[in-house]
Amino acid sequence: MKAWIGGANGPELTDVAAPTAGASDVVVRVHASGLNRADLFMAGGGTHGTLGGAGAIIGLEWAGEITEVGSDVTAFKLGQRVMGSGGSSFAEYAKADSGRVTAIPDGMSYEIAAGLPVAIQTMHNALVTEGALERGQSVLIHGASSGVGLMGLKIARLLGAATVIGSARNPGRRARLAEFGADLAVDPDSENWVEEIKEATSGAGVDLVVDQISGPGINDTLRAVRVKGRIVNVGRLGGNVAPMDFNLHALRRITYTGVTFRSRSVQEVRDIVTLAAADLAGPLAEGKLHLPIDRTYAFNDLVAALAHMEANQHFGKIVLKGMAG
Repeated sequence: MKAWIGGANGPELTDVAAPTAGASDVVVRVHASGLNRADLFMAGGGTHGTLGGAGAIIGLEWAGEITEVGSDVTAFKLGQRVMGSGGSSFAEYAKADSGRVTAIPDGMSYEIAAGLPVAIQTMHNALVTEGALERGQSVLIHGASSGVGLMGLKIARLLGAATVIGSARNPGRRARLAEFGADLAVDPDSENWVEEIKEATSGAGVDLVVDQISGPGINDTLRAVRVKGRIVNVGRLGGNVAPMDFNLHALRRITYTGVTFRSRSVQEVRDIVTLAAADLAGPLAEGKLHLPIDRTYAFNDLVAALAHMEANQHFGKIVLKGMAG
């Protein structure tokens, strides 16, 4: 089959052996794949946990139809339309553990479905499981104009957050956050964004921050959180290393949690998918969790798609059509 593999000189389209299903797996004919920031690193031969590396098929999420079902799989059947995550999506066929696969709702296109798995799994886990979001609380999503960030705004609103705030540096994208549930949109480069958040939360600060940026802005983020609030670090787009004011952290008694899929076990990821489905299957079927597609690329145009992502001017998801799409 045709597949895109990562390498030192960038992604390469080549012929590789098609996958076969293990006992708990399904194999899917890929109709569309969603792009994620990690794909940029994997395209250059980097690894994303147990995925990636030179010569490995890249891509983290997909939508398609099942062509093979493992002997222990009872929840899915041949020909079923599904979406999922797990790697190797930029190919004609992808294999995935059946525990991280979800049926595509009737009427939803493959292109829309392909951009949902990583966003839903990441943000439900960050907001609910790790962030302990309760109805009536306040939430800040850092990096809210990305596909994952927009999903965070939507999920927070659906689950009853009283005040939903998003941050984005680009003014045009920041202006659109209200469409996805934000009561307030702030510019993290401005001098008074923390004061804006304090004003919106009666001086206390937010109950929860889901931080996709991290980096040198961490101390301002600490100031934006209420005493005994929580920060869940899901991304490091602003940098992996920066000075942190530990005294401020201690004085505000903030719970700071770091998460990544890279060190999670198969069962942990299955649990994330199951918990997200329990809360969000209804809204997903009703079309309340769609994300905007910024641009769709043909399968052979992955290099251009990755360049568009690296330019960081997109709003919502970038989608790569499959050879079957």
